[in-house]
Amino acid sequence: MQTTNLTDAKNRLSELVERARSGERVRILVRGTPAADLVPIATAGAGGDEDRLASLERRGLIVRGRGAFPELLLEPGPRPRGEPASATLLTERDERP
Repeated sequence: MQTTNLTDAKNRLSELVERARSGERVRILVRGTPAADLVPIATAGAGGDEDRLASLERRGLIVRGRGAFPELLLEPGPRPRGEPASATLLTERDERP
């Protein structure tokens, strides 16, 4: 978390707000004593998924896909054969000494 005094915060408010928008927290000090925190809205619970993704992307933590989504991924996969794994597990538990 970055800290800054009130005078510097006044002079660099646009920069500090941009840092908060990208996910950083900025603590503002008055005569060396913490007085306020500048925090991103998403941290306060009001932001959505798009805001969080944009913040992560700005910080270089993720790269979002740009191409088309393959429709094949939405099709159901092969159907399992035989007994479900949960039934097999229960049978094995019952057979243990």
